[in-house]
Amino acid sequence: MPAEPLPPLLERRLIIVTGKGGTGKTTIATALGVAAARRGHSVLLAEMGGQEQIPQRVHPGHPPVGNAACELLPRLTTIHIDPFEALAEYLGLQTHLRGVVDLFMRNRGVSQLLEAAPGWRELITLGKLWHLAQMEDGEGRRLYELIVVDAPATGHGMTFLDVPRVVGSAVRAGPLRVHARRVEEFLRDPDQTLLLPVSLAEELPARETVELVRRAQTGIGMAVDRVIANAVAPDPFPAPVPADLEQRLRCLGDDVKLGELPTASVLAECGAYLRARYALNASCLEQLRQDCGQPLVTLPYRPGQLAGADALDAFAQPLFALSEAG
Repeated sequence: MPAEPLPPLLERRLIIVTGKGGTGKTTIATALGVAAARRGHSVLLAEMGGQEQIPQRVHPGHPPVGNAACELLPRLTTIHIDPFEALAEYLGLQTHLRGVVDLFMRNRGVSQLLEAAPGWRELITLGKLWHLAQMEDGEGRRLYELIVVDAPATGHGMTFLDVPRVVGSAVRAGPLRVHARRVEEFLRDPDQTLLLPVSLAEELPARETVELVRRAQTGIGMAVDRVIANAVAPDPFPAPVPADLEQRLRCLGDDVKLGELPTASVLAECGAYLRARYALNASCLEQLRQDCGQPLVTLPYRPGQLAGADALDAFAQPLFALSEAG
C-alpha cells in the first residue's frame, strides 16, 4: 500500500483495460463500468473485437447491441465499436455525403482493400473513442463522464495504442495528421487517460504485463498507476491447519476409510497441488510488484463466469481501495 492514496480511479475520462488473453480483462472492464455507474457516474463501456460479451455479462441473455449505443443500467451505456462502421461514420462527417459513403463502403473491392490495409482500424477506433469523449448533452455537459474500454489483448494492444503516434509522425499535413495528433494527445494526457493492465499471478502473464507497463510508459507515454492481478488463489491451508498436512495424509495409508472422500493419498496430492499453486501465485505477485514498480490490486479466484450487475459491482470494490485509502 503506498504512503499516499493514488489519484481517484474515476477522475479519469478514459480507462483502457488490457492484458494477456484469458486474464479476465473483459470481466474487470465490465465490473468497473457497473461500479462507476452505481457510484453516480455517467459511463460508456466500449467493447471491440469480433464477439460481444459485455451486454450478457451485465444482463445474462441480453442480445448484442452492435455499433448503436445501448443503455444497460441507469447511467451505464455500452457500445461495440466496429471499425468499418466507424470509418463510414467518419467519412460521412468529413464529406457530408453519408449515402455516397455507404455505397462506397459496400463495394467489394473497397472492402478487400481495407481488409489488407494496416493501421486504419486502430486509428479509426481510437478516433471514435475520442469523438465519444467529446460528446455533450443538451445542456453542454459531457455526455459520458467516464469511458471504460475493453481493449485488445496485450500483443495487439500496444500496437493498437501506438498507431496515432506512428500516423502523426508519418503524415506531414492534412486532416489525418490533425486527427491522429488529437487522439495521441488524449491518450498521453495522464489527467484524462489511464491504462489499466490486467495480469494473472502466473509466470507468462506476469512477464507480459511487466513488458506492457514498460512499453506503455517509455514507448507510448501513457499513464499507468496500478496493476490488477486477477484470479489469485487463496491460501489453501490457513491456520490452524498443520503445515505438514499432506505428509500426515500420506502416512494414513489408503486402507483408512474416509467416508465418501477420496483416498488419503489422493487428498495428499490435491493438497500438494493447491499449496504449489499458492506458492507460484505468491512468487509471481512479488515479481509484478518489483518489476512493474506500481501498486498491485489483487482480485480473488472465482470459479465460473461472473455475471449480473450485483455480482460485478461487488467484484469491483477492491479496484477503488488504493484511491480511497488514507
